[in-house]
Amino acid sequence: MIDISESVMQFLLAFIVVAPLVGAVAALLPAPPGLKGKSPDQAVLRHGVTATGAILVAAIVLALGFDHDHPSKMQATTDISWIPALDVRIHLGIDGISLPLLVLTALLTFLCAVYSYVKMPDGPSPKAFVALLLVLESGTLATFAVLDLLLFFLAFEMVLIPMYFLIARWGGAQRQAAAWKFILYTLLGSVIMLLGLLLIGLNSGTFDMVALATDNGRGLTSSVQVIAVLAIGVGLAVKTPMWPLHSWLPDAHTAAPTVGSVLLAGVLLKMGTYGFVRILLPVTPDGMHTFAPYLAAFAVAGIIYGSLACLALARPGSKGDLKRLIAYSSVGHMGFVLLGIATMTPTGVNGALFANIAHGLITGLLFFLVGAVKDRYGTADLDTLSGATGAALYGRAPRLGGLLAFAAVASLGLPGLAGFWGEMLTLFGAFDPAQGLSRPAFLTFMSIGAFGTLLTAAYMLILVRRVCMGDKREEPHPIPDIQPYEFAAWTPLAALTVLAGLWPAALLGLTDPAVQKLLAGGKS
Repeated sequence: MIDISESVMQFLLAFIVVAPLVGAVAALLPAPPGLKGKSPDQAVLRHGVTATGAILVAAIVLALGFDHDHPSKMQATTDISWIPALDVRIHLGIDGISLPLLVLTALLTFLCAVYSYVKMPDGPSPKAFVALLLVLESGTLATFAVLDLLLFFLAFEMVLIPMYFLIARWGGAQRQAAAWKFILYTLLGSVIMLLGLLLIGLNSGTFDMVALATDNGRGLTSSVQVIAVLAIGVGLAVKTPMWPLHSWLPDAHTAAPTVGSVLLAGVLLKMGTYGFVRILLPVTPDGMHTFAPYLAAFAVAGIIYGSLACLALARPGSKGDLKRLIAYSSVGHMGFVLLGIATMTPTGVNGALFANIAHGLITGLLFFLVGAVKDRYGTADLDTLSGATGAALYGRAPRLGGLLAFAAVASLGLPGLAGFWGEMLTLFGAFDPAQGLSRPAFLTFMSIGAFGTLLTAAYMLILVRRVCMGDKREEPHPIPDIQPYEFAAWTPLAALTVLAGLWPAALLGLTDPAVQKLLAGGKS
């Protein structure tokens, strides 16, 4: 770690949040001489790589300058009055909970920009594509950095429009319907969430998330907390997505371009679960205590539903789409995150945060790989890929097949890889939930969740067998193996998946003190 002054840390965090917006505006302007390439399209794509790369470097420096001895303390804070009448402030800061999500967002966006530089999705001008990518990054980074409820809502909503256009303009078949479904679901959930945020702010007299967390719900009656959890929880659950509010997700993933699917799964879904941890757990503990068993029940229902849907898509003759299968797997994986949050214990919440990061790494890699398979074969249909003219990736493109198998076993939770620790800790949290929660009920939820891990292993292994195995067939046009730009975009995700699996303390050492403080009402 390096010693960086607080003022420099403040600048870095502000830069990380604001720079993508400046980059988005610059992307719409004529390319400066230093960035001109062989064509205007190449110049703007190079600008996207440069801008997201600068933001990633700033995020890494911020992480290196972070005081790892005190991860529960809000650092790099900026607090400026914005709307005095409502006590709304431009309040930024990071702790051990938000820092990993900030770095993950910067990393995935940069890798998407690198990938798009060579493999730009079919659609309109790259100028608009790069600008939307940067606006999406800014909104996501702001969500994890702001400490004011109304600013959180604005950042939370900021990502909807760019993602809508990424799906609607650069997506595949049925992209318009999928984009509309995405935005209607999320907007409806957001309207309800706004009412809950206003209810908290107006009843407590402040929208400051740090002050509210420190108060730990003492300034809110139990009835206000219950209503607030219900309203805010619905909006967050749609974005997570929680069963049965998930139905927009498979269509959005299936229609989205590869980089859209990577960012949707790797970053946007995390905004919902982050809201549960950052807002509902510390600010409305009584309300969360009331709804925790229901949240856990919906979580394990999502685990089983997502796994069964994947099994149905993976079986021969189902006409299952690979992207749709990975999308449904996200419903199951995010179910584990919600189960960990519902336990209201340090073990469960730490497991949920770890599973959040692991899902971002592994599922982001899976969507990259599925996109590569679809580009090479012209289809993501499993029956076609495993039929008479099937993929047989181990024989035709052994590196691509091997990496797909690696991502699949990481997703099913193989010990030693990132997917294992989050699911294990959430199940441990359910084994011994917070005081006052029904232990028999949570033991049942734990058992159902554990059964879900077996189903996950089943459909992932079927996927590997059908896509990767088989006889190598001679073709007039050989299938290329992993290309240099793909290697550059995918290697960091694979490496971090191994690193997080072998050294989980690196992440848990950040999150645990912050979670302990959050659940204790802001007291260290």
